[in-house]
Amino acid sequence: MTKKVSLSTGLKQLLEKGDKMYQTGLSVDTVIFGFHENVLKILVLNIQYSQKRALPGGFIKINEPVEDAAYRVLQERTGVANIFLQQFDVFSNPTRSDASIHQSRYKDYGVKIPKDNWLLQRFITIGFYALIDYTEVKTSDSKLDAEHCEWVDIHKLDSMIMDHKEIVFKALESLRTQLAYTPIGKNLLPKKFTMPELQKLYETILDQKLDRRNFQRKMISFGILNKLNETRKGGAHKAPFLYTFNDKKYQKALKEGLYGSW
Repeated sequence: MTKKVSLSTGLKQLLEKGDKMYQTGLSVDTVIFGFHENVLKILVLNIQYSQKRALPGGFIKINEPVEDAAYRVLQERTGVANIFLQQFDVFSNPTRSDASIHQSRYKDYGVKIPKDNWLLQRFITIGFYALIDYTEVKTSDSKLDAEHCEWVDIHKLDSMIMDHKEIVFKALESLRTQLAYTPIGKNLLPKKFTMPELQKLYETILDQKLDRRNFQRKMISFGILNKLNETRKGGAHKAPFLYTFNDKKYQKALKEGLYGSW
């Protein structure tokens, strides 16, 4: 005989008191970008009670600012603090919510959700994207029920729940647009990197080749890089110099912006 699994306290509270704990009808979803071996990747959740993947997301506590909710969700999912986070869009299609996701989750515990329960109602979600050091996320240390994280090549995303794939590519579109006036790389590259490695990051995000000399000239003109008296050893060609980001100037550029386009 199969042993019946009891409903956890957290899931029971979510079902019975969630509408008193969270803002009903509103959620956040996060697109977490990482860069590894010259591939732009997305952190997704594999959900045991669904054959589809999902973006890390969650509900917004009553009296909690939306931005705080997004940071909280990211830290719960990744364990990473001091994350670069950017709100980029709102997704409000009346048909976007899928009640079967919650129904399937609770069905495994022998619980049927009442039709008028808040979990089965329409949800509008606010999209955020984050840029995270690939190596800092421990995908095996998930604190979530029936979920674990996995990095996936953005061009190899398979079936995702609801409109999550649309959210991913909307986030990528927003990231590409912001490259014209917002610096990136500090959260996606190692502390020390070469100019070709930085250029490859930009080319991967933009999905286009960039002229080497023009790229280097523009990046140096922004004043956010420190050139080191070190080179990357072990390559077949002349060893390129290593760079780091000037943290103070980088943070200033995040606030005030850069100018130009790719």
